[in-house]
Amino acid sequence: MAEESTDTVRKIAGELKLNPRFADAALKLLDEGATVPFIARYRKEVTGSMDEVALIGLRDAAAAARELEKRRHSILASLTERDLLTPELEREIRRAATKTALEDAYLPWRPKRKTRAAAAREAGYEPLARHILRHQDEAPRLDAFDDPEKALAGARNILAEEFNEDPGLRASLRLMTAEEGLLSSKAVAKKKNEEGAEVYRDYFDYEEAVDRIPSHRILAVLRGQREGYLRIKAGVREIRALEWLQRRLIRGRGTNADHVKKAVADSWNRLTAPALENDIIRELKTRADTEAIRVFTRNLRTMLLAPPLGAKAVVAVDPGFRTGGKVTALDARGSLKAHEVIHPEGSAAARAAAVSVLKKLAAAVDAEAFAVGNGTAGRETESFIRDSFPGKPVISVDERGASVYSASAEARREFGDLDLTVRGSVSIGRRLQDPLAELVKIDPAAIGVGQYQHDVDAGALAAALDDTVRSVVNAVGVELNSASPALLSRVSGLGPALAQSIVKRREQEGPYRSRRELLKVPRLGERAFEQAAGFLRISDARNPLDNSAVHPERYPAVEKMAADLGTDVNGLLASRELRKKIRPENYVNASDSAVAEAVGLPTIRDILAELEKPGRDPRGSFETFSFDDRIHGIGDVEEGMVLPGIVTNVTAFGAFVDVGAHRDGLVHISKLADRFVKDPSDVAAVGHQVKVKVLEVDRKRGRMSFSMRRDDIGD
Repeated sequence: MAEESTDTVRKIAGELKLNPRFADAALKLLDEGATVPFIARYRKEVTGSMDEVALIGLRDAAAAARELEKRRHSILASLTERDLLTPELEREIRRAATKTALEDAYLPWRPKRKTRAAAAREAGYEPLARHILRHQDEAPRLDAFDDPEKALAGARNILAEEFNEDPGLRASLRLMTAEEGLLSSKAVAKKKNEEGAEVYRDYFDYEEAVDRIPSHRILAVLRGQREGYLRIKAGVREIRALEWLQRRLIRGRGTNADHVKKAVADSWNRLTAPALENDIIRELKTRADTEAIRVFTRNLRTMLLAPPLGAKAVVAVDPGFRTGGKVTALDARGSLKAHEVIHPEGSAAARAAAVSVLKKLAAAVDAEAFAVGNGTAGRETESFIRDSFPGKPVISVDERGASVYSASAEARREFGDLDLTVRGSVSIGRRLQDPLAELVKIDPAAIGVGQYQHDVDAGALAAALDDTVRSVVNAVGVELNSASPALLSRVSGLGPALAQSIVKRREQEGPYRSRRELLKVPRLGERAFEQAAGFLRISDARNPLDNSAVHPERYPAVEKMAADLGTDVNGLLASRELRKKIRPENYVNASDSAVAEAVGLPTIRDILAELEKPGRDPRGSFETFSFDDRIHGIGDVEEGMVLPGIVTNVTAFGAFVDVGAHRDGLVHISKLADRFVKDPSDVAAVGHQVKVKVLEVDRKRGRMSFSMRRDDIGD
């Protein structure tokens, strides 16, 4: 990353409402290789306590500014090479504050195929075009031309191109489009009766203002066009644009004014309107992608932060009618100890055998719960186990993405000789024990907690999801002596290669006893250690601070606190009364480390908060949940039922809820609460346990609509 100029940093900071000094310092840290989680947690004095959201916004804005400057330099180089760069044009290029303004300024000079206007200029019609525009109250002078009509057409082509390429006119038309633009769609007649067209019926005759259309409708319309069911248009109404252009460009009533009027119409219809339409659609797509990615990352964060069952042994079942349920016994650390196949839907003998297998595997690990995947036969398997083991928790586990993990390189590394379905069962059990540790092994896009995720920019989505996963992993912390390479690779400062090296050393030499031992890992240097150490935990470390979020560079400050109170670190951690005596301001700049000057009150207060509950897990406590025993499929769901459910997805238009019917139902935004809801995420989150009333069941299309309004539910 390159350093920004002072003006650029000030501009970015102003747009993001950040202090320029802190923004500049944060960008320097990023340029030096510091990660967002590390900066947000351990460099608060340097950045003015910027959180991760602000840092990511700053990082991305700086990247966009660098791309803009790169394009500006490329344009200036091209103009210089072609001997077209005048002082006035250079000022205009350098003054352009956005990519759109930059491209508009460059448009007249950009190399292009031979246009009608270029041909007209070669034919000598430019003087005629100048005369027509400047003397609109007159008639055109055509005596010098053998073919007057051809000359007039050529002159109009020149004017049309100049009108289209005028930066001022384009900027004004863009503003008009932003304020008055419309997106409309019509059905493609020959395809409107096809089965796939039914999804887009609401858009067969549709129109909405571009400044108000929500993201999910933008993406729906664009998908309908891509699949061939819709034709779309975007822009301001033609009559409105032409009236505005004519007021700006027509200054007379003579014959020449009529030619200018024709050139205006040609410029708009042939050149400007199509270009602006492409720009509008691109901007709408970008806006919709941004919102869809926001929805996806918000849902993913909530899902990753789901409370874990914890260090408890489980028996996991990946259900299946045809091939039987794959059962695995996992110990408290998630290690596979045994696996079998059961057929709980079979004969009495098969059912008895299934109970025997489940008892044997549960006893093998002293299981405290059963985890059952929520796919095909999941509800039936749950009921069977619950009836067979009364009093033992039987928990339905969302298995989205389990099959992706089963076929992944990570699964092959862990269980290369096992069937994919057995791997899937292991994943289901581990997802109950520790959702975060298991879900990091799966491509986030495969988890499916977004809206129109396959329609958004894949690169932008992947980057945002990666930011989210890394943020959550580092916020929770990682147990160094049990974490998988996939989990370790998400820790600040690490990556796949270092994660593998950490695990390899652990396997060869036994568990780590202190954070400093990480420096013995090949290729893990001081910089990686600095970035990673605070997010790694060692539960039975010699130094208790190694099992906390206190960074090793701050241990001297904690040791001084303890010494001042006549105790050691263990004594300080054990006594709340002693900790109450600590005055934070006395320990500013207390550390003897190389960054002592950066130790301020925010860091000291973070340390004291961590000493209250060292290594605390921010994910909360696990709560058991059961579906209504009457529901095994959509055929069991009836209008008017009030059912318990789990929120599986939150979109811009509502929330999807699983009631155990193998199909999620939609709670429309208007049915989420007894009050107006602007953003569904204000009242619903992935994983939340809710109660819904069934409003409608469409078994033919496999759709259900629910309400969470108390007036409907009757609570």
